[in-house]
Amino acid sequence: MFFRNLTLFRFPVSLKKSFDNIEAALADAVLKPVGVLEMQSRGFVSPFGRDEPALSHGVGNALWLTLGGEDKILPGSVVNDALGKKIAEIEGKEGRKLGGKARKRLKEDLVHELLPRAFVKPMRLNASLDLKLGFIAVDTSSRKSAEGFVNELRHAMGSFAALPLNAEVSVRTLLTGWIAGEPLPEGFSLGDECELKDSIDGGAVVKCQNQELLSDEIKKHLDSGKQVTRLALVLDDHVSFVLGEDLVVRKLKFLDGAVDQLENTERESLHAELDARYALMSAELARLFVVLEKALKLSKPEE
Repeated sequence: MFFRNLTLFRFPVSLKKSFDNIEAALADAVLKPVGVLEMQSRGFVSPFGRDEPALSHGVGNALWLTLGGEDKILPGSVVNDALGKKIAEIEGKEGRKLGGKARKRLKEDLVHELLPRAFVKPMRLNASLDLKLGFIAVDTSSRKSAEGFVNELRHAMGSFAALPLNAEVSVRTLLTGWIAGEPLPEGFSLGDECELKDSIDGGAVVKCQNQELLSDEIKKHLDSGKQVTRLALVLDDHVSFVLGEDLVVRKLKFLDGAVDQLENTERESLHAELDARYALMSAELARLFVVLEKALKLSKPEE
């Protein structure tokens, strides 16, 4: 259940007490089956699976929440094909061309007709909240999906003052400096991947993988004026990831230095195994956030 990406938001630590009754709040926002004429449904489910009763799981100051969903699969090609046949049939019978409004109304009717027969695709989106440090990490690189999660949580709680991260320094300049030889934050080391872009919009983009970043090849790109927009980093030999100038953490991976202790311990159940993994992951995420907060001078929300 280790997260693979992190889209981060901050919230005031004073909100910690608001989560004392989180189970009751989520109980009124559980996932319901998607309706016959609905395209999608969203609601909270247990982190341990839909059949489990608990809608949240806490370890220390960390809280694990899961948003569930059901999406109707109704390809546009299917709708358009049925629409084309229906239009041809009507125009053939009436001997006239259908206008734009009539076509639009006919398409809406077809969608309502097809929805009950559409396949339903389930989805799950995990998030971890650190109530001591005041951040929420959603396991996605999609800003839209992450904001959707936060909005659902805000709806369930009545209010939730969470905002996207804001760095008070130029992230692109900072990342560029790190592969140009400037000191890395304590605990960080360089990985083997980066993306460089010309400072001019629409300029060249260079993507490097399995590359020694402190090399003459990279230096030539820097000397030509390119700047780093994504950079692979390693924290404490425990976690590797790619940090983007958009402050999204991608390709998150927990290394042997972090997970060895899990592999050497047998547990009685899947629940116990997931609990142990979440405890380890939430501790590593807290450490990562602290380092990023200091390095990027992340703005703090108003209490």
